[in-house]
Amino acid sequence: MEIVGRIPSEQGHAPPRRPPVYDGVWRFTAPALDSSVPQARHAVRDLLIRQRVPVHGELVPNLLLIVSELVTNAVRHAALLSPEIAVEVSIGPDWVRVAVEDNHPYRPVALAADQGGTGGRGLLLVQAITEETGGIYDVDHTADGGKAVWAALPLLPAGAPTSLQPPR
Repeated sequence: MEIVGRIPSEQGHAPPRRPPVYDGVWRFTAPALDSSVPQARHAVRDLLIRQRVPVHGELVPNLLLIVSELVTNAVRHAALLSPEIAVEVSIGPDWVRVAVEDNHPYRPVALAADQGGTGGRGLLLVQAITEETGGIYDVDHTADGGKAVWAALPLLPAGAPTSLQPPR
């Protein structure tokens, strides 16, 4: 049955809020190889388009940069103990969350890279983007002894009111 219009509620109560059509959780796995970095980025971008997620100006580039950095870190630092990684995308009414899981037990630490060095700034970049956009970044341990490094960004620009907490 398809609802074509708003049905007036009894006793002045509004009908319950239906989840948006883009609401959900998607998960895919990939080998811990360098080639998985662009594949993960493209998969997340395509998912956002396919689900018609309402995004503001810099959300997609910021989110894809975060995906690239987190997958790169898993490939470079966890591949020995985790030949496969998982990328999970959770989309709610107000937030989009990306998580990269691997089987390496150690929690990553953002290190200040020296001025002349290349690389080593990925987690600093992830932290800066999430902070600047009003998002959240964290690391959770998984049940199998690995970890999930994740970032949640608001669908609305920083400072706009949101009704829900970011998904965990």
